[in-house]
Amino acid sequence: MYTAKGKLDTNALLKQYSPLVRRLAHQMMARLPANVELDDLIQVGMIGLADAMTRFDITQGVQFETFATQRIRGAMLDELRGGDWLSRGTRRQQRELEDALHKAEQRHGRVPTESEIAAVMGVSLAEYQDMLGRARGTQLVYLEDIGGGEDGDDYLDRHVADPANNPVAQLADHRMRQALIEAIKVLPEREAYVMSMYYEHDMNLKEIAAVLKVTESRVCQLHSQAIARLRVRLREH
Repeated sequence: MYTAKGKLDTNALLKQYSPLVRRLAHQMMARLPANVELDDLIQVGMIGLADAMTRFDITQGVQFETFATQRIRGAMLDELRGGDWLSRGTRRQQRELEDALHKAEQRHGRVPTESEIAAVMGVSLAEYQDMLGRARGTQLVYLEDIGGGEDGDDYLDRHVADPANNPVAQLADHRMRQALIEAIKVLPEREAYVMSMYYEHDMNLKEIAAVLKVTESRVCQLHSQAIARLRVRLREH
């Protein structure tokens, strides 16, 4: 789309390609921590789209959508690499919680209760639940996971980039999804409900609390504990 002067019509292109930005953002969100905000990714993606408009050169023989997709995805990846959603102290505490959960599971030979996990950690149930509440924003993928691996690959490049061009990534993604499905199946009932309502039905904490007839802080605790259980199980994958 061009103006009468032969320049790209910025407003028209922003309107036409904003759905592309949303689609790319949703694709990334499927592989990112729960506390990454979709609106933030979309906002950064729109900046990437605007940047693509200023840099696009039709003489290079590349379609604008192809060029824009690269710039949008690149802007999102840069933002994700530059941010940190969880403090080091909270990450360390989350690791300790996961280790305790794993030990309690090994000790009892089944999915452990909150009291049993608290006992392994040597804290009261109230203290343990307070730790869960502070871990709000806990995630399936930590920034350490996102950092470069032994082979020099970057997690975001391997798992957020378009899997259609990478059969190995497709297979790994399928295995991870299957492992996640199996792990969710063995979650305690209320935690499974929270995960389903939060991720499948896109309900917020207040709405979930109303359904379960508990406080929002309790929903946060259940969510954090569910994520910890899933991370422990997914370590094998």
